[in-house]
Amino acid sequence: MRGFSILDATRVATACVLLAIAGQASAAEPRSAWLVSEIYAYNHPFSATAAGELATKMETMSEGPYAFYRGTAHVYYRDMQTWPASAYTTAQTGDTWIGGDVHLGNFDASRDSGGKAVFKVSDFDEGYLGQYVWDLRRLAASMVLAGRENGIADADIRAAIGTFVGAYADKMAEFKGSSAEASFQLVPGNTTGVVDDTIVAANAKTRSALLSKYTQVVGGARVFQNQPNLVSVGATTYSAISGAMGAYVNSIAPSKRYAASYYAVKDIRQKLGSGVGSLGRLRYYILIQGPSSSTSDDVILEAKQETVSAVSIVAPGRLPAWAYDYHEGVRAAKTAKAQSLNADVLIGYATIAGKPYFVREKSPYQEDFDYAALSTAGKLNTAATYLGQALASAHAISDQDYDAAIVSYSIDKQVTDAIWSKSGLKTEIANFAFDYAAQVELDWEAFAIAYASGATLY
Repeated sequence: MRGFSILDATRVATACVLLAIAGQASAAEPRSAWLVSEIYAYNHPFSATAAGELATKMETMSEGPYAFYRGTAHVYYRDMQTWPASAYTTAQTGDTWIGGDVHLGNFDASRDSGGKAVFKVSDFDEGYLGQYVWDLRRLAASMVLAGRENGIADADIRAAIGTFVGAYADKMAEFKGSSAEASFQLVPGNTTGVVDDTIVAANAKTRSALLSKYTQVVGGARVFQNQPNLVSVGATTYSAISGAMGAYVNSIAPSKRYAASYYAVKDIRQKLGSGVGSLGRLRYYILIQGPSSSTSDDVILEAKQETVSAVSIVAPGRLPAWAYDYHEGVRAAKTAKAQSLNADVLIGYATIAGKPYFVREKSPYQEDFDYAALSTAGKLNTAATYLGQALASAHAISDQDYDAAIVSYSIDKQVTDAIWSKSGLKTEIANFAFDYAAQVELDWEAFAIAYASGATLY
């Protein structure tokens, strides 16, 4: 065995300092005035076009800490500027293509382009390059907030966070030693519990059911129904969206494009009330012809306005703007394709009335992951394994495997090498999650008071 060198001693000392820093608790502090100012500054730019949606967002956020957390990813990244760094990161792990807004509500099951129902991450609006632990931290804090909402004891939530982090680390280590990330998917054969139930429910859905939910056939033509959350658009908007369809089709790789008739627009509506964090951004449903002239196989596209990723608050320029053509819709679309095996072939982007949009199919075979179903410690702990594996998959396949010009090396290797103590990472992430949940709960109380008193929040 070689001797213990000065370099070894330096590495150990450095690691101990980093661990001590990362282990420091950040006590929750009242910051009502700052919080109201931050929420106003983030949401006000959307007030001219979506004041009603912002009103819904504020009402939803006032309902509880977890709903508030879902609507304030920008606050989270403001905090990541000042909260202690992790002992398990390097400069290279900062090039992980993260989801940015990973929480329990941003996973789902749906069929991939090959027709297989899989469980996966589902939200790409904040996609950006950053430290992998930011996704781990954000998801773990959501487990505390949602777990408490579901009546699960803190000790059991802490155990589930350990399961989640361990599953993530193990899967990344497995990917490092193989090319398994190129084929790994969570399907009924390797899942149980609520996750398996979600996949089965997605697989049982049909296109006819989705079309019946949102559309109707009138005079032989399929059009959208009149619904409170699906409203008509003016002629100018209709024309702008129709006119952007050519650019959208061109944003799809030629090898994945259908015949031009497939994309013929039949009807357009604005969709209201979807999500929490994205409320305020314009969202449209576009009914298109689909593969045949029959009304039974029509397709619904979802076009969603995008804005600058909240991750860029703490990592400005980490994902260079040239990598997404200086267009936030391109950024979201690239994230969706980077983090998904057999991605939706209808993923694309467009500019509508000067605003960037991410476009994809409103999948008929999609089932949201319902965090309320995690009603016991056992259900949460079982799901935690699959949450960790799904997140590891998203991170691992979006490195050099997707685009070496953006990330030029193996992130699964970099992350695995940075996790020098799996038990230490479990403890660090769990401690962060409970500390940050305490700050979120305090922030929510301040927000609820401001909301009830009629403060200007957008």
